[in-house]
Amino acid sequence: MNTQERQPAGGSETKPENLAVEIVVPAEVGEIDLYQKREKIYTRAIEGFYQRIRVFTGWPLLLGYIILPWLNWDGRQSVLFDLPARQFHVLGLTFWPQDMTMLAWVLIIAAFGLFAVTNLAGRVWCGYSCPQTVWTSIFMWMEQKAEGTRNQRIKLDAAPWSFEKLRKKAYKHSMWLGFAFLTGFTFVGYFTPVRELAVDFIDLSANGWAFFWIAFFTAATYLNAGWMREQVCMYMCPYARFQSAMFDPDTLIISYDSKRGEPRGSRKREAQSQDVGLGDCIDCQLCVQVCPTGIDIRDGLQYECIGCALCVDACNSVMDKMGYEPGLIRYATENSLKGKKTHIMRPRLLGYVVAMTLMVGLLAYNIADRDVIELSVLRDRQALFTEVQDGMIENSYTVKIANKTQQEHRYQVVVESEINFENFHKQEISLQSGELLDLPMRLQARADSLPSSRSPITISVRQMDKESSVAEVESSFFGPVPQR
Repeated sequence: MNTQERQPAGGSETKPENLAVEIVVPAEVGEIDLYQKREKIYTRAIEGFYQRIRVFTGWPLLLGYIILPWLNWDGRQSVLFDLPARQFHVLGLTFWPQDMTMLAWVLIIAAFGLFAVTNLAGRVWCGYSCPQTVWTSIFMWMEQKAEGTRNQRIKLDAAPWSFEKLRKKAYKHSMWLGFAFLTGFTFVGYFTPVRELAVDFIDLSANGWAFFWIAFFTAATYLNAGWMREQVCMYMCPYARFQSAMFDPDTLIISYDSKRGEPRGSRKREAQSQDVGLGDCIDCQLCVQVCPTGIDIRDGLQYECIGCALCVDACNSVMDKMGYEPGLIRYATENSLKGKKTHIMRPRLLGYVVAMTLMVGLLAYNIADRDVIELSVLRDRQALFTEVQDGMIENSYTVKIANKTQQEHRYQVVVESEINFENFHKQEISLQSGELLDLPMRLQARADSLPSSRSPITISVRQMDKESSVAEVESSFFGPVPQR
């Protein structure tokens, strides 16, 4: 692995028009210290086409995360994972623990979707929509507002402590903690009714666990987005390690066009590359200064690259000032850089898309066809049967019925069997949305009418305003062994 000499962290920013820039010389031998101390990365703010795209990909997800629990749907919080009640409300749907297999489907679909996107366009998820990237970008923006530009932040950290330095640091960390608290509070609001949580939190009457988890996720956000930043992407995220296995020569990745850029070197703004015997890269280091993970994209594809395209916008701004064609650093495929044809549709990508489409269809069918009535039948464990007056045999059951819909419904409970149960007729009940009812049931039949010591029965519950909504459970009615 080749390494390059980089500009010291405490040095000044080199602008594109500054021509006194030392040419970077690749080292012949690179050593990697796996336990080396982290060097703080001072990123430089940059604007450009791809950064405007990131506004439309990151902010909707952030605002959706914060606003969604405050919205109501049919009189209930739009998204609420009610663990004590074992109900998971997502917009107009209510899921129960028995539906958790659907969560596995969702995770598998998300995995294949990520595989397909990665195979097609590299790590665009990491660069544009990953929560770690979005939150880190916001924390970096706050840092720039509090402490200034890249050069100002470098000088501030190198300066001795003073009132001005303390004020700026306190301002930055206050914003970080405030946004981290908003993140932690919102997260807990997905598991506890958020409006009640807000009132209880203000008057300090909330559950102790609520305070604990708000504090926990506030601290986690503060550390991850404020302090650890690129370390999460480089060392904690497993995706950075296996994403290269999904790359192929037709994968769209951020690439440096070495044929066009080399040899690097500074020159006057009006000078043309061919006139000075250099490539288009003026070695301004701007692509390194804007990188949130601190890499030099000119060294080639590296696992630390999250595909944010900051270096693309930075380089294009320099090319524009120099009067050169943009795209020295750009989204490109390995084949296109070699002058070969890029194949958009290829077997691996088609396999990912087909698998994902098939599973999405099956999941949609399962959601549409899932039972809206939860029914279970428990027999009395004390005795198989009981002899009562007049030669009657009695079996006891507990019928558990749950309304898994978002509305109140009336239901009819029916017992189907070849046995004539003299004491039971069709029974009607009413259940509120999400209500679980334990219905005691005693069935009695004459001993001489039983066909065997164990007779099958079917207990069914039918939603009265929707005949197609029926739940059935098979059970048994026990009695004495018939005399022959």
